[in-house]
Amino acid sequence: MINFVFISPNFPEKYWQFCDELQKNGVRVLGIGDAPKESLSEDLKRSLTEYYPVSNLGDYNQMYRAVGYYAWRYGHIDWIESNNEFWLEMDARLRTDFNVTTGVKLDGIEAFKEKSEMKKYYAKGGIRTARQVKAAEGLEAAQRFSVDAGFPLFAKPDVGVGAGGAHKIDDEAALERFFRETPQVECYVIEEYVTGDICTYDAVINSKGEPLVESMCVCPPSIADIVNYNLDSTYFVEQHMSENLRFWGRRTVEAFGVKSRFVHLEFFRLNKAHRGLGEVGDFVALEVNMRPGGGYTPDMINYAHNISMFKIWADMIAFDRRTTPDPHDDYFCVFAGRRDNCSYVLDHQAMLDKYRGAMMMSPRIAKALSGAMGDQAYIARFRTAEERDAFLHDACNRK
Repeated sequence: MINFVFISPNFPEKYWQFCDELQKNGVRVLGIGDAPKESLSEDLKRSLTEYYPVSNLGDYNQMYRAVGYYAWRYGHIDWIESNNEFWLEMDARLRTDFNVTTGVKLDGIEAFKEKSEMKKYYAKGGIRTARQVKAAEGLEAAQRFSVDAGFPLFAKPDVGVGAGGAHKIDDEAALERFFRETPQVECYVIEEYVTGDICTYDAVINSKGEPLVESMCVCPPSIADIVNYNLDSTYFVEQHMSENLRFWGRRTVEAFGVKSRFVHLEFFRLNKAHRGLGEVGDFVALEVNMRPGGGYTPDMINYAHNISMFKIWADMIAFDRRTTPDPHDDYFCVFAGRRDNCSYVLDHQAMLDKYRGAMMMSPRIAKALSGAMGDQAYIARFRTAEERDAFLHDACNRK
């Protein structure tokens, strides 16, 4: 029997479905989390063979003891995974110390965590990406970079999740101010500023580096703009993937040597020609994420394509293949996240009534995610782009 250690199976909330599908495939699912066992949902409890609570998922000693206990009780551990970028390095360290060979170990994690390291792999694969300089090289190096790249520039932490700490730098004075006032400035990278929609290549990859399922999301406002300007959060799963994005997504998977995991690969789709990067509509690599898309993205992909990403991933773990066919029944699936401190032309009940036939979910967003996603979400699916756009207008039309 496969011994699978699932780290933080209770958060995000929907991750119990990964555990459920694993145990349906005959996998022994061993949970480690920072919540008391009695607080776990009944669905999650049924999906786990055993649960080991720790007070801090970031404390390596506690995590090592937890995995060590499972190895003593059940034998060699075959998989350690959280499907969560926050624990990516912890997963890799535990795999290294317990000789788990089904995922990235500590000596390979930099390519997945550090934006500067990603550039080397993009270059190896011939994949276009924005030029970059490390802030650790100093103000003068950044000034020389700005002469060639031009303003504005974009600064972001070399290691980080989401848009936290990101800065747009509009001119020379702002660049000097960034170096003077930013705490731990040496931990940032500075890139040429690229504009366009952010599109993602979402896939489950088998042990041979082949996609078992592929999907495309489009994020018209960037996460950085949503957080910085208090915008409503919107994005959608495309009904059909761009073949151009499929090509670059697969090329990126090959360049990074991805095996046996989810990927959520971010690209810019240029809205204007950019010297050295391409023409309008071309895709330019932004960054790689070796985990499912955040929030409700796996659910949205399921609704868009009438599949189960949770099952496809669990089938990859247990069998290294899909056990269900692709129904080829495709929709647009749309997310809109409203903010509690704003008023809207259509109130909550009016949205539910108007889109009753299309609405798939209308959850409240956890506080930990509300900065990027809003407070009240609406997730609906449609056959046409016109219906999709009308829904987004109604959801985000403020008084």
